[in-house]
Amino acid sequence: MKRHRSLLAVATTLFMALAVSAHDTWLVPRMPGVQPGVDTSLVLTSGMSFPQIDTSINPDRVDVARCRLNDKIEQLGERKTQPHALSLGVKFKDSGIATCWVELKPRQLELTPSQVEEYFKEIDATPAVRQAWQNMKGPKRWREVYVKHAKTFIAAGSKKDNSWSEAAGMSLEIVPESDPTSLRASDDLVVRVVKDGRPFKDFRVGIVFEGNKDISFQTTDDNGRAKFRLERAGKYLLRATDLRQSTKPDMEWESDFTTLTIQTLPASGIRTR
Repeated sequence: MKRHRSLLAVATTLFMALAVSAHDTWLVPRMPGVQPGVDTSLVLTSGMSFPQIDTSINPDRVDVARCRLNDKIEQLGERKTQPHALSLGVKFKDSGIATCWVELKPRQLELTPSQVEEYFKEIDATPAVRQAWQNMKGPKRWREVYVKHAKTFIAAGSKKDNSWSEAAGMSLEIVPESDPTSLRASDDLVVRVVKDGRPFKDFRVGIVFEGNKDISFQTTDDNGRAKFRLERAGKYLLRATDLRQSTKPDMEWESDFTTLTIQTLPASGIRTR
């Protein structure tokens, strides 16, 4: 029995480690556009290959689940656990561009040195973080507490507004500087990264196109901005991780993961069936 419990504990630790180092968590709408007064939902999931729905999120892990439309904030409604995702219900009363976001409760994990190296590759860790890990004295131990944040947008009706350009208030988030529901292939997307309400400069932000594992990273400027070329029509995931040394007892590291999903239209003048 003791041996069984020990193996279970090891397996659980390994699963948690892989879940952080190799999985993104993202939020996507069932439909990119919906009419006011119509029931719709968003999907929250974790996976290794965006936008493939892979691993469901336990409803108890959700700390914040909200949508903002025309400066009005509402809680996301019914939460339904599905085999590979958590469904969050919503119905918009007005027309506009809704900003929807979810924040998960903090969790802890412990990594082995080999897992740390894979983790660094996944998030494109900064030289400062890598050096801090190398400089740790005594037996190296990686214990981390992390929080995940995810955001997306839904067009409700035909009315346009600019509320999408304002931060939702997460401790780490990516904010677009052009209408996220009107982007087209070949457009440039400029985003700004906000940490605790302030621009986050010299910070690495990645983007990945649906079904593609190759991630392109850019570094934010002094105003927290980064620019990406949207080469193709389809779904994109923007992702970033703020990894830092911890000031908490019995914890070496802290992190915030943040994602933003968008969907681009075909380039102007190109017809699709």
